[in-house]
Amino acid sequence: MLLPDLSDTIVALATPPGLGAIAVIRLSGPEAITLADDIFKGKKLADQPGHTAHFGKIEATDGRVLDEVLITLFKNPHSYTGEDTVEISCHGSPYIQQEIIQLCLKKGARAAEPGEFTLRAFLNGKMDLSQAEAVADLIASESELAHSVALRQLRGGFKSDIARLREELIHFASLVELELDFSEEDVEFADRTQLKQLVQKIRAYLQSLLQSFSLGNAIKTGVNTVIAGRPNAGKSTLLNALLNEERAIVSEIAGTTRDTIEEVLNIEGIQFRLIDTAGIREAQDQIEAIGVEKTMEKVRQASVLLYIWDVSALTLNEVHDDLSKLSAPGTQLLVVCNKMDRNPYFRPGWLVDPQSPDIFPYLVSENGPAENRIGLMEDQIVTLSAKNGQNIEHLKEKLYQTVAGGDVSLENTVVTNARHFDALRRADDSLAQVLEGLETGITGDFIAQDIRHTLAYLGEITGEIGVEDLLGNIFGKFCVGK
Repeated sequence: MLLPDLSDTIVALATPPGLGAIAVIRLSGPEAITLADDIFKGKKLADQPGHTAHFGKIEATDGRVLDEVLITLFKNPHSYTGEDTVEISCHGSPYIQQEIIQLCLKKGARAAEPGEFTLRAFLNGKMDLSQAEAVADLIASESELAHSVALRQLRGGFKSDIARLREELIHFASLVELELDFSEEDVEFADRTQLKQLVQKIRAYLQSLLQSFSLGNAIKTGVNTVIAGRPNAGKSTLLNALLNEERAIVSEIAGTTRDTIEEVLNIEGIQFRLIDTAGIREAQDQIEAIGVEKTMEKVRQASVLLYIWDVSALTLNEVHDDLSKLSAPGTQLLVVCNKMDRNPYFRPGWLVDPQSPDIFPYLVSENGPAENRIGLMEDQIVTLSAKNGQNIEHLKEKLYQTVAGGDVSLENTVVTNARHFDALRRADDSLAQVLEGLETGITGDFIAQDIRHTLAYLGEITGEIGVEDLLGNIFGKFCVGK
């Protein structure tokens, strides 16, 4: 990308646009304080110490008073951007906001690009790239958990982890590189056994970070959760029960839901985007056909699929037929056995081993017992009565475990950024090449090359190596004013 001119002084609205009690307009750059002094009637800001606030008036070029304001002064390098920064707190009238911004532009400031304040903070060494990205995550956080994870990264938790890994690798890389200068003498400065142990240790840590991405991505972006099943299986009733409100229309008439209904359910800090869909069956009219097609599209996009069926109506064969059409690799599947109040004798194990329910023949199709063709496990099955609210809390626990289960701890670093995940994956692949080279006795120049690749991939995360082409993509997603 073409980096903006850092010699410019930039200005932007730092608070959301629109009407409000107050608004904050931010100036940053070498002329920020001089420019503010030119429009501010109060104390001379250039003579004041940093981290101080000053009350006064903003006057237009024709002498009109635009507003009474409070100016907060930050002098370099002790500011967010590392530059002289002035923040003007004015009344939240859109007219006042625009008048002050236009006045700053007339005095020589330039309108800031999206994310340019944080970009300057990165380029001036106030934060690394992972921390800069955490700023955007912190602004976008919609739950306590997302806020906590972003704040931990902003405070440098991920940065220190990566720095430690790189420092350990750089030591051995320098020894291997030194060997190349003495290749004719056939000397070995880097202990191959110690290097192998170090690579194995780092790979184990990288694997834990990679495993955390599933949870981290769910915390950051939410979990696309589709409720699917045949008409009258109880999909809308289940949605209402999970939300504890009458969000969807419930009726005994098949095909009531024609379009998708989407709501957000927060379970222990993770946002599940619940999508209630039209019942899957042979459509009775064109509108229902569109609804069924939308259902299949949402199912294909789902991270978690809640397949719900009526234990008093369907056979096991029909259930397995539905699951074979709906389940897909990469989608977490939970099978909800609904209307248990109508058939309290049903056992989840029958879905896993359909040979057993011979005393309930209506659960088996005329063609004989179903086969567990999709490898369904009993811990994927939840029995409940959505109408009576039975076992709803257990289903919520199951939903949470599909995302947060396993060995990942929220007390440790959790990877939430897809770019970081990709860089970590490539670093791990390079370390695997290092191990393979050590096992096969490959020459030091190839080992050194793989270590250099690993260092480069880790450096991409924090912005130490080769990131200029990434900056436009990263900071372009920020809001203007940040």
